[in-house]
Amino acid sequence: MEKTGSYRPNHTMRETIRDNSMLLMAISRFDIAFGFGDKSISDICADNGVDTNTLLAVFNLLSEKDFSHYSVALPSLMDYLKRAHSSFLNYTLPKIRHNLIDAINYSETNEIAFQLIKFYDDYVDEVKKHMDYENDVIFTYVDNLLRGAVYDDFNISRFSESHSHMVTKLRDLKNVFVCHYKQRDNARLSSVLFDIIMCEKDFMSHFEVERQLLFPEIKKLESSLRSSGHESRPLTSDSYCDTDTSQDTLSKRERDIVSCIAHGLANKEIADELCLSVHTVTTHRRNICAKLGIHSSAGLTVYAILHHLVELDDVTPRQ
Repeated sequence: MEKTGSYRPNHTMRETIRDNSMLLMAISRFDIAFGFGDKSISDICADNGVDTNTLLAVFNLLSEKDFSHYSVALPSLMDYLKRAHSSFLNYTLPKIRHNLIDAINYSETNEIAFQLIKFYDDYVDEVKKHMDYENDVIFTYVDNLLRGAVYDDFNISRFSESHSHMVTKLRDLKNVFVCHYKQRDNARLSSVLFDIIMCEKDFMSHFEVERQLLFPEIKKLESSLRSSGHESRPLTSDSYCDTDTSQDTLSKRERDIVSCIAHGLANKEIADELCLSVHTVTTHRRNICAKLGIHSSAGLTVYAILHHLVELDDVTPRQ
């Protein structure tokens, strides 16, 4: 198989995997059984009830090859995406959490570790909310489109813009460990960071499948239904989910003080920097600790990094 050529129906699945082993994950998400010997892609798809063109569109997209001449069957693509959601929520993300706790000796007395795991748990909740919305609303909407029901107040483009936010937060967590969480004996931590990096790449690939295959097909179907005279109707499902669930817990002054703490300033230096009295700074710090449940400078520094109150490069790693 030529490295630059697209995958085609007559290629064997074996040589396709040899060309790009990362497609093993995609094969499982199409619910294709392994043990396919030297069968062609088209024969394997027929054996497993998978639309060949949809699989080839996904394979070529994930491998950065030309996928434009393969049409997509929305039911087959939605089945693939639902299995991907299940894989993320039931396997990949729980595995990372388990290994992360093992790698950093997580406990409530290790304040930095505690805040990092809390950040990760909040992130997983956000991912679950996003994927549940896709399963319950987006895919239901597509099912209705396939039955000929078109809606006049649903904007798929708006939903598609939320994906990058999820990848960014996972990348933030990885960068905090790489640049800020200082410990020796890092074999297990290195392993879980590799898992986070692979999960980040998997998310990006997943979102590209949605952006370049799912959403264009939805728009095409919407346009076809409207042009053929199907009556539009109002959407009765819940409104768009807001994937940015971060809360403005701290006041602006409190955020300024946390930023100063992250830069290594003592109370007197913070007071001078912000033109406050030392007593006021002390009061603010007490309130901040009560609000966040974080009582050490190291823990507040991690909070500041994860919530973008400081740039990672401006913080000196702590022992």
